[in-house]
This record gives sequence, C-alpha cells and structure tokens, in this order.
Amino acid sequence: MCGITGYIGYQQAAPVILEALKKLEYRGYDSAGIAVLHQGKLQVRKMQGRLHALEARLASEAAPLQGTLGIGHTRWATHGEPSDANSHPHRAGAVAVVHNGIIENYAPLKAWLCGQGAAFQSGTDTEAAAHLINYYYQRQSRDRPHADPLASAVAAAMERLNGSYALAVIAEDAPDRILAVRKDSPLIVGAGRGEQFLASDVPALLSRTREVYFLEEGEIAALYRDRIAFFNGQGETVHRKAARIDWDAAAAEKGGYPHFMLKEIHEQPKALEDTLKQRLCTGAGGRRDVDLGDMPLEDWKNARRVVITACGTAWHAALVAKHALERFARLPAEVDIASESRYRDPILNSGEVFMAISQSGETADTLAAARLAKAQGASVLALTNTKGSTLAREAGCALYTQAGPEIAVASTKAFTTQLMAVYLMALKLGRLRGSLTQEEYCRHLSALEEIPEKARQILGDERRIQRAAAHCFHKAKVFFMGRQFDYPVSLESALKLKEINYTHSEAFAAGELKHGPIALVDNETLVVAAATQRRLFDKIASNMQEVAARGASLLVITWEGETAFDRTAQEVFPIPRTEDSFSPLLAVIPAQLFAYYCATARGNDPDKPRNLAKSVTVE
Repeated sequence: MCGITGYIGYQQAAPVILEALKKLEYRGYDSAGIAVLHQGKLQVRKMQGRLHALEARLASEAAPLQGTLGIGHTRWATHGEPSDANSHPHRAGAVAVVHNGIIENYAPLKAWLCGQGAAFQSGTDTEAAAHLINYYYQRQSRDRPHADPLASAVAAAMERLNGSYALAVIAEDAPDRILAVRKDSPLIVGAGRGEQFLASDVPALLSRTREVYFLEEGEIAALYRDRIAFFNGQGETVHRKAARIDWDAAAAEKGGYPHFMLKEIHEQPKALEDTLKQRLCTGAGGRRDVDLGDMPLEDWKNARRVVITACGTAWHAALVAKHALERFARLPAEVDIASESRYRDPILNSGEVFMAISQSGETADTLAAARLAKAQGASVLALTNTKGSTLAREAGCALYTQAGPEIAVASTKAFTTQLMAVYLMALKLGRLRGSLTQEEYCRHLSALEEIPEKARQILGDERRIQRAAAHCFHKAKVFFMGRQFDYPVSLESALKLKEINYTHSEAFAAGELKHGPIALVDNETLVVAAATQRRLFDKIASNMQEVAARGASLLVITWEGETAFDRTAQEVFPIPRTEDSFSPLLAVIPAQLFAYYCATARGNDPDKPRNLAKSVTVE
C-alpha cells in the first residue's frame, strides 16, 4: 500500500527521503509528497503522478528544499481520487502528517473538527487525523507547556482514531523530532549515527542502516538526531532491542535486469536453495533430516486437523500445503481465505493447529484471522519471509522462507519458497506421525534437493516461452486448468497473467470444465493446461481434447520427454522430471515467465501493475 519515509540527521533531508521513496515504489502509488522543516517553517511539496514528476518539480525550483528533518509519502488512493490536494503530507496548522491505512471514523471526526474551526482542503480520511493531532497539539502547548506537547497530542489522537494506521508527524514548534505510531500497519525505525530513519518497509532502509526497530501495536517512537525513544499509549517509556537486517542490499536493486520481476524469477533457484539449506540437517545415523526451528512439533504431530489461512498468492501456496500435509503426513487440512475466515466465526477445537501464510507478515486479513485463532486457543504458526513482521511476532513461532527482498508487486520467488517450506514441513510431520518410512522420507528429501538445479534448467530455456508469449499476449480470454497439485499452480498462473497483463484470466480444476467454463471456450480462447500428475494424464488429456475441439489454442506445461499431448497442444513447455507431488515448484516457473513476457509485449510495466500494491495492509 502507501509508502512512508522519514529522516532526521545532519544531511539535507529531501534527497534522503526521495531516495527512500524510490525504494518503496513497488508498493503501488498514484501520488507523492514530501514535507521538510527548516528554520521553524514547514515546506510541503506534493503532487499527483509518479515520483519522478515530484523530483523534477523540486529540481526546477529556484531555491532547493532546505532542512535536515522531513517526512515523505507515496499514496495509493482510498478515500479521495488521485490529485495534488489529496496527496500526502497533509498539513493542519503547525502539523504535517503522512499516513498509511484507513481512518474508519474519519467522517464523524471531520464533522466535529469542522465545528472546532478546522478547514479541510482534501477529500481524504488522513486529513482528519492531521487536524485531530493539531487540535490536541495546540491545546497541549497551551495547557501543559512543560510536557512534550507533540507526543501528548499524538497519544490523545490515538484514543479517538478507529481503523488501521501508520503515522509520521512533524511540527513547526518541535524542530528536533519526528513522531511515529502504528496500529495494524507496519512501520520501521532505522538507527544510524547522528541520524535516524523511518520507513514502512525494509528496502527503503537497506542502503542507510541495518539496525532497525519494528514498532509494536500502539507504540510511539520519537526520532531525535542522536537517539530514538519509545513510548506506549500511556506515555510510559518502553525499552527496545534493535534487530539486524541481513538482506543483501544488492538484492533490492535490478542488477542489470530490465525489471525486478524478471530478476526475481531468475533468483528462484538460489532462494529455493537457501530455504532448503536453512532447514536441512544431519540426523541420527548421518541421515538427512529437517529442522523446523521452534515450531511446536508435538502439537502438530498429535494434531487432529490443521487450518491454513492466507490471501492471494499465499492462498495458492496454502492449497499446495493442504495437498502435501494430507499426502505425506496424513494430517487433515482445511484452507480458508483469510478475508472470509475472520468474519465467519470459524470453529477451532482443542487438538487443532493453525497456520497463517503471508510474504510480508503484514497482510491485514491474515493478521486478523491469526489473532482470532490465537484468541480461541489454537497453536498458531506463521510462514513468512519477513523477520520481525507483525505476524511473526504475534504468532509465537514462525517458519521463515529465504526469498530475500521481493520488490515486484507480482510475487514469484516468495511463492516458490513458501512451497519449499511447506513441503519440508509436511515431510517432517509425515516421518514424525509414522506415515512415511525412513526410506521414503530420505527419498523425498533427495528429490527436493534437486529442485533448485532443475529450476535453473527451466530458466535456461526461457526464450521458448518468450516466443509463445509473443503470439498469445493479445488474447482476450485465457483459462488455466489442472488437477490435484496442478490446480493451485493453475490458480497462481492465472493470477500472474491478470496482475500484469490485465488479461481476463481464470483458473479451474480441470474436472469442472464441463460444469460451466466450457461455455466460454471458442477460437478466441487460450487454454493453458498444467499436466504433471501422471496417474491423471488420461483425464487431463480428455479435457484438452474438449477445448481443442471448440477451437481454443492450447499450451501445456508437462514433463520433459512426455509426448502424450503433442498432437493436441500448439506449444509444450517441458519441465525436468521430479516427483509428481513436487511439480508446483517447477511448473509455476514457465507460467511466471509467460505472464512476464506477455506483459512486456503489451508494453506494460510488470513491476508496477495498475491498481495493485505489494502488501495489502488494509481491508
């Protein structure tokens, strides 16, 4: 969603803030702005459009924007259309505010504030927060001159704000600090020497510092040039320990690739390798084993059922997890879309466990569902790529993937590393629950160890996929279908194409073809079939013949050397052979490349798809 940055130190703030905002462009935005404090005066520059437009405006001004304290923002419109007036920062009196999230009670607050003399300039919910903080700031400055009026004002405003928010606040009469607070939206403070940083995501900080603090719910941070202070909502000091981010800063750069998405597709072999290495170990008798860290193995070993929740791409990984847990561990699994789970009063009984999957660990619906499960007494496990994320902290235990920073909005390596993690977990539980013999366990682990190299082989043949995309990118209708483990791959493949190529694409279990989708199949339709479940080849072949008979073009993703579909398909994307159950790790890669090359053939920017954001931190 929106991006927040802040800086206080000895350097000019504007260039530091702009550099950080560029690192947050992947989150999605439609306007940008910056506020800098200089000699007790707020200077605000903001405008609709891309960040380079704001940068060009600043460069064209006769006098550069001066000041060593400031905040910046990239906005993704919710309340109020994209416009200069609706862009952040919002100013109210002596106060400037940037905000990520949604103020749900902004309408009654706005009405009350107007009655107090506030004059609104925008149609946003955020401006209500700015005027509310300014209202309390003026009162605190007058009534409690010896207290910290800005911190008191922010704390008082928090009492009345409903919804989700990450706020950064500066004020003309407080030239030595930035105030930051969060509720249900992520915010990170970076510690430097004689300078401090603020951001809504880690990549914005990597080039400046590795020592960070992840703000807790309801916590206020005061950033001074030489220190950072933390307080709770009651104004009590909180002592915090910094976390160190060990991501490679170069991983957040394009590294010669035309787009982050293509770079991240090519990073999958290493990311898969790293996720494997983190968990593989040597067990008794020198045999390969899996170490799941602080995961409560006894709870999972004896569980009667596992409930898995996630959104978007992570939900597709959850569907693979269901198949893997049931096949290898014989553990019944149910998958819930988090936005549905949080509102349907789910039934969780003793002896059941709960897993929440989120790349960022900040997905609003997934967090809410995990909190509900925890409140009902379930053992909650987080599967995430982000150490220190809200989900990881609140779940109690976490399995981390090793994808590194993923900048492109359309997820690729985060998805495949999630798959690797759930396979390792399912195999370990299968061994512990006695559904896998030691021989089977070792054989499956050996097959997983071969996956990274097989992923490299697929990427070595990407020109074949690029050629196919050049012939298909203009298709108005694209269907993806598959059976068993191929069904989640089809869902993820359809999502990638619609995200970045803006094609109406949908996926279904192939057995559902004649229950509705076939009515839409004609000679303008492209059908992509994932066919890796060998015991179901006859079934999926029949489905292919049915769409081909109605004039559809057909692409097939299947095992190399397989000829069963050659007569029906116009194009076959071969993948190296592995166990059928592990096919999603490989079969999704041609689909990712296909979506990428379709998007670039159409002239789209695959890193910044329209209307989408990387991390959905509001409902």
